[in-house]
Order: sequence, then structure tokens, then C-alpha cells
Amino acid sequence: MAETENKSKVHVDKMDFYYGAVQALFNINMDIAEKKVTAFIGPSGCGKSTFLRTLNRMNDIIDGTRLEGKVMIDNSDIYSPMTDVVGLRKKIGMIFQKSNPFPKSIYDNIAYGPRIHGVKDKNKLMEIVESCLIKSALWDEVKDRLDTSAMGLSGGQQQRLCIARALAINPEIVLMDEPASALDPKSTLKIEDLINELKKDYTIIIVTHNMQQAGRVSDYTAFFYEGHLIEFGATGQIFTKPNQKQTEDYITGRFG
Repeated sequence: MAETENKSKVHVDKMDFYYGAVQALFNINMDIAEKKVTAFIGPSGCGKSTFLRTLNRMNDIIDGTRLEGKVMIDNSDIYSPMTDVVGLRKKIGMIFQKSNPFPKSIYDNIAYGPRIHGVKDKNKLMEIVESCLIKSALWDEVKDRLDTSAMGLSGGQQQRLCIARALAINPEIVLMDEPASALDPKSTLKIEDLINELKKDYTIIIVTHNMQQAGRVSDYTAFFYEGHLIEFGATGQIFTKPNQKQTEDYITGRFG
């Protein structure tokens, strides 16, 4: 069992995952620590993003997928027939590789989620919008143009807006699927600084193909290869003294 020393937020036990007849994940066991950053690394197609999407049941929307084993969040089995999937996704924000702001104003992008969940009071909505833009380090750049289209923002700003939008529904866990891979170095640094700030309040899980990034932002690192979790542990240990030769070969660039 791959474990962390801190309080566990997500517990995965003997998890197998299938796309139709094809098995994509094999016997995954992992405890993900609360209010820490956990990075998933490994070559393309190794199962990192598939695993990430099992945590908010995003794979459910793909026909023929099947999960065996357990995924527990706060000791609750999220694949139980009793699980309210809408409620689950409210608890878990998701940031995608490509920023995907709605073609609406900056304000409406962030107010969208709270409105769906019943917040109608304009003062309360403004409070949420301001708070989330401050948390995503975007407020100073956009506070004078909240009613202008989000599509007019730069790529890096759009990605931070998507982070603000994810925070607006007050999640406990934030999933990030290669959130900086389409950004320039300066914007990437802003996203990384943001991740370090956000982990004070949120459990963050990030898929990254950039090992330097994993080393900079994460407390724990999981190395996946061909659907298997090869090694999982504190990031310092994984990067300096991995237990598996395969992990060492990947990190030192011998393959992948």
C-alpha cells in the first residue's frame, strides 16, 4: 500500500479500470494526503489522466468504462450506487490542459457555478467573484474589466480564470490535468506559485509531463507506467532515492 504520513483525503484500494475490454489501470493502491500537492508523472498514455478522472467520475461519461475496487473520499465510497455524483463534483474542482473559459464575461465565468447551486444575492456573488480572483492571483489584472469577455484574456490569464471558476463552488479537492503545458514559462511560474498558495486550503492533485515542475510544486509523487503505479512517495525521495530502477530510469531520462 502506497501511503502518505499525513491525514488521507483520498484512499484508493485495489482499483482496476477498463475502457471496454481494454484494461487501462491495474491494481492501484494509494493514499492521497489532505492539503498537500500530489503529482502524477509518467510517459504519455501510462494512465495518469485516466486515474485523475476516476477521482471525480469524469470517466463515467465515456461508454463502456468500468471500475473495480474502491475509491474513497473522506471515508465515503464514491462509486457506491448511493453517491450523488453532482454533489461529488461540487467537492472536486477540475482544471484542464487547455484553458476553457466560457464565452461570457469574466464575472459570469466565476458566478456561473454558485448561481447553479442557488446563490442569487448579487452582493454574495460579487464577494465570491472577488475572493476567487484574489485566490487565483488575477484580481489586480482584471478588477476594472469584470464585464468584458473572458476570451480577451491571455492564455495564462484564462487558465488562472479557470482556476478561479473551479474555486467558486468551494471544492475541497482540485484536480489539474497538465494545467501549464500550453503556457509560456512566465505564465507557468504564476500557476506554480498559485499551486503552492492553494494547498493551504485545498488538496491538489496534478498530472504533469514536466518532471521539474513535479519537483517544484509537489509534496508527493506517483510514477505510472503502462497502467501500473510503479512507485509512490515523498517527492524528495522519489527524485533523489527512488526504490525502483524503472522510476530512476524515467526520472534520469533513460526512457519515456
